[in-house]
Amino acid sequence: MLMGMTAYIDTHTHLDFSDFDADRDAVLDDATRLGVKRMLLMGVTQDNWQRIWHMVESDDRLFAAFGLHPVFLDQHGDTDLRQLRERLEQHAGDPRCCAVGEFGLDYYIDNPDRDRQQALFEAQLQMAADAELPALLHVRRAHAPVIEALKRYSLRRGGIVHAFSGSYEEAREYIRLGFRIGLGGAATWPQAKRMHRVIPQLPAESLVLETDSPDMAPAFAPYQRNSPQNLPRICAELAALRGETAEELARQCLHNTCELFDWPLAAVS
Repeated sequence: MLMGMTAYIDTHTHLDFSDFDADRDAVLDDATRLGVKRMLLMGVTQDNWQRIWHMVESDDRLFAAFGLHPVFLDQHGDTDLRQLRERLEQHAGDPRCCAVGEFGLDYYIDNPDRDRQQALFEAQLQMAADAELPALLHVRRAHAPVIEALKRYSLRRGGIVHAFSGSYEEAREYIRLGFRIGLGGAATWPQAKRMHRVIPQLPAESLVLETDSPDMAPAFAPYQRNSPQNLPRICAELAALRGETAEELARQCLHNTCELFDWPLAAVS
């Protein structure tokens, strides 16, 4: 990387998905060329945990989180929670396993089984508390019950509310509970009026950057596969909403991410 180049961390990707099978190495190399130094891979079902761990073991730019995603509720078997706890214990102390996630509540999907989602959510909150790992949360139309649950579970290291699209008041509650606010391509769309109002109000020390690749494509690459390669431009557009330079926002988000995951800043920047 060129000396003085702005550095980024993509805190939320699904680079193990088949969307990247044809050119994954090229995507990673180009993202690195653009300054994206580290990328987090999300565990969403028991079936993808080993796949992402294999990727992490073979590439020092990649880090893993393990979780059970609420959208895939019907795919989670009776033993998956036990297997998740065992995997977290297996990787305890390994810096490559840096969080529990992606998990949470999703009331946007058709006919959500709220009771089963809640049980799965709270079981993973307890695992994050026990493992003293950050929690990477998926929250859609469910901020109130998520915030209520977080108040009952003491997560020493907080976490990230991924793809945040709530109100300023909801963001403030998460921040009080030790969470960072994950921002990505959704806020680049002109119709994201509420986010355009909320983002300038958020304290800089609470923000982290993400893409959710291959999903949540930004407005400048509509209906295409999203990628960590888009993160620098996403950062620039978010910075413009906040009235600051892209370099200022990138530097602050880099600091925030390293602080959350207990990574030495010098190792990334």
